Amino acid sequence: MKTTILILFIILLSFSNFVFAKIINGKPRIIDGDTIHINTNKIRLHGIDAPEIKQTCKIDSKEWYCGKQSTKELKKLISNQKVECIINDVDIYNRFVAICYVNEININQWMVENGWAIAYRYYSTDYIVEEKYARDNKLGIWKSEFMKPYAYRQQNKK
Repeated sequence: MKTTILILFIILLSFSNFVFAKIINGKPRIIDGDTIHINTNKIRLHGIDAPEIKQTCKIDSKEWYCGKQSTKELKKLISNQKVECIINDVDIYNRFVAICYVNEININQWMVENGWAIAYRYYSTDYIVEEKYARDNKLGIWKSEFMKPYAYRQQNKK
């Protein structure tokens, strides 16, 4: 019996990354509208895709830096406060993928609902309702014409 319990405990430990979520918290450095760093941890916000820093959008044929604005909006939301991130994956660039919170606000959800990121349907369907709300109300990037961030990255690969 003791051997069986020990074997089950060892098996449970080997799957501990799947059983117990890893949490990272601290004051982040904002990289762009969907990426932050907390200490040495690079974190990609789960289920969202924000315009790239150099990406522009158009309102009445006038370009504006929607990628820079998305980053600014994330900085304003976090406002030098501590962030808590619940890690649910690691991406191909070895970044943690997480849902992050500031003062109990789901940052990922807030960015999409306010129009500063889109729901990243390739990886998740979590924020489709929030994207529809932002689009219907012409919030953030939805007040303009824009290329979806993943298409922009694909077009600008070097």
